[in-house]
Amino acid sequence: MNALRHKIKQRLEKYLEMDKSGIRSHLIKTVLKLRKFTVDKVHRILSRKFPVSRNMVASMVGYIYSKLGILRARKDSYKTSTVYYVKEEYLDIITAALKG
Repeated sequence: MNALRHKIKQRLEKYLEMDKSGIRSHLIKTVLKLRKFTVDKVHRILSRKFPVSRNMVASMVGYIYSKLGILRARKDSYKTSTVYYVKEEYLDIITAALKG
């Protein structure tokens, strides 16, 4: 495993380790299942099971995007929502972290 993949795996495992309520792991599972999503879509899914605000979800997605590095973001226009994509090269790491 190269250094970048190893660092991402460690960060993801630490992120999930700090999960007391199950929101983070549910978020990662949802993101993995959807592969392409917006904050609003994930908020609708998470709010069925957890008392989360849109800002909480946006913050978690932003953290995953910027610190964990397992997402890509695309914004076509200033009027549209940002669409996030799971980076295909990290699917195995994400799956392993959720199982571990």
